[in-house]
Amino acid sequence: MTYDRLDPDIMPNLIEPDTERLRLRQWRPEDRAPFAAINANPEVMEFFPRTLTRDDSDASAEAFEGMIVTSGWGFWAAESKVEHAFIGFVGIKPVPDDLAFAGAVEVGWRLARPYWGRGLATEGARAALRVAFEQLGLNEVVSFTAEGNRRSRAVMDRLGLRHVADFGHPRLPPDHALHRHSLYRVTVQEFGSQRGTH
Repeated sequence: MTYDRLDPDIMPNLIEPDTERLRLRQWRPEDRAPFAAINANPEVMEFFPRTLTRDDSDASAEAFEGMIVTSGWGFWAAESKVEHAFIGFVGIKPVPDDLAFAGAVEVGWRLARPYWGRGLATEGARAALRVAFEQLGLNEVVSFTAEGNRRSRAVMDRLGLRHVADFGHPRLPPDHALHRHSLYRVTVQEFGSQRGTH
């Protein structure tokens, strides 16, 4: 497969997508505490190696905020327009360098447990994909998760991503329960063909 490699200056202006129910925006200091609560929830973090400490959670939020400052896009803070509350993150960002498909851009999400089952991850991720294809001009986007994460894989299916490969995550030993991951992808043509069907 051939993946896009992005120049960090490709879109220096701030992008903050809106959907019917979500505002995807830059991070704020008041997001830190609810984000730490999300990352400390064992159910939310079931398919990650561990829950996060407050320091680790704050570091993640700071990194996400920094990327948006630099590039104008990234893993945005997700705010419910109904409750006017921070509920997690949704967005796109470059794949980490230690993965075999580094150079790709991934779509990802993590929402607080009370907001599961409402279609919000799908709604927000579809907006993120529109940014990737219509504003950044990417040719394709990927997503990946632990093989057993049926909920996230169902979101990927609903978004029109296709399961293309399985791989062992390099940060986890081969005997770890979460070592095996599934990789999904969607091209700009495939995403475009879905318009009017959602």
